[in-house]
Amino acid sequence: MRTTRDRIRHTLAFEIIGLALITPLGALTFSMPLHDIGVISLVSSLVAMGWNYVYNYGFDRLLLRLRGATKKSLPDRIVHAVLFELGLVLMLMPLIAWYLGISLWQALFMDIAFALFYMVYAFGFNLAYDRIFPALADADPRERPAS
Repeated sequence: MRTTRDRIRHTLAFEIIGLALITPLGALTFSMPLHDIGVISLVSSLVAMGWNYVYNYGFDRLLLRLRGATKKSLPDRIVHAVLFELGLVLMLMPLIAWYLGISLWQALFMDIAFALFYMVYAFGFNLAYDRIFPALADADPRERPAS
């Protein structure tokens, strides 16, 4: 299981890289001012960071309870990414509609576009993160730091 410090590092790296990618892409895709997409991206990022910690902690606890380990298979990673994004869409859609002054349908479309981007991004980022920073319980015993 990952430590709180590791979860914070994971969340911050994920959000900073994600913001650097999604803000200009969102402004171009939706023909909206960079500032407006930047505000939505930043606020969404803050909401996502809180959700990320809670969701990943719960998901790992569930895997630990069901399997005795937190190592994720490919199907686990797909379910993990889809459920995370669905929860985030439900939280962010009203905020996007309100701030940008658009309809809930337009906000849903925009939120789904962002969610699709982040699902692909999350899959790749988490796969890379787990390889670069394996959880101690999942690491090869020869690679664990000495206690």
